[in-house]
Amino acid sequence: MSNLTIRNLDDTIESNLRLRAAIHGCSIEEEALQILKQAVLSPASKNGLGSRIHTRFAAVGGVEITLPQRGLTRQPPDFSIIENS
Repeated sequence: MSNLTIRNLDDTIESNLRLRAAIHGCSIEEEALQILKQAVLSPASKNGLGSRIHTRFAAVGGVEITLPQRGLTRQPPDFSIIENS
């Protein structure tokens, strides 16, 4: 096992970590170790957001979206008739 020293830890982070440790009934060191374990050892999702959304809706039959017909775009305004003051 190795040791880790974290320098220049912001006071707000330290106090929030102390509070979180107290809520979980453990030391600050144990709480920091649990946070690191969760962040490093949790498997990252292989799929991106779009793939996860598709998977969720595919299970219920998907969603069909009817797109409205597109018309011609309007002509840009003609500012050539405006006189300079």
